[in-house]
Amino acid sequence: MTSSESRPRGYRFAAFELDLTTGELRKNGIKIKLQDQPLTVLKLLLDHQGGLVTREEIRNSLWPVDTFVDFDRGLNTAINRLREALGDQAENSRFVETLPRRGYRFIFPAEAIVDGPASGNAPLPIVPAPRRSTIAFRLWLWRITALLGIIV
Repeated sequence: MTSSESRPRGYRFAAFELDLTTGELRKNGIKIKLQDQPLTVLKLLLDHQGGLVTREEIRNSLWPVDTFVDFDRGLNTAINRLREALGDQAENSRFVETLPRRGYRFIFPAEAIVDGPASGNAPLPIVPAPRRSTIAFRLWLWRITALLGIIV
């Protein structure tokens, strides 16, 4: 990407949208709390979608060269927080795949959001919530209502 006009404004994958201009991750339009380091890792993984992002590349993105930090612990914490925000698991990964001792790879297909006057692209439609989560929410709401009815 040579010009700022061809840079993505964000990414969409599954029910998530990462807005790079605001640094916000949303799931079905609801903001997900994500700290700076896991957010930086996510951006780096999405920029190299499907490709290996080495541990060294992540280190250089997260910490300046002259910073002394427990790198392994810091990286593991950032990856774990990212997985937690995405609802992902290391053992049965849907989004972030671990390549032991080498790095990580974002394995879910993601769309780059590129819009603005130069690109002429209209914003992509928001990915609808999976039906299963709507049913689960309604079931949860029904249970709460029933519990309140019993209490009253």
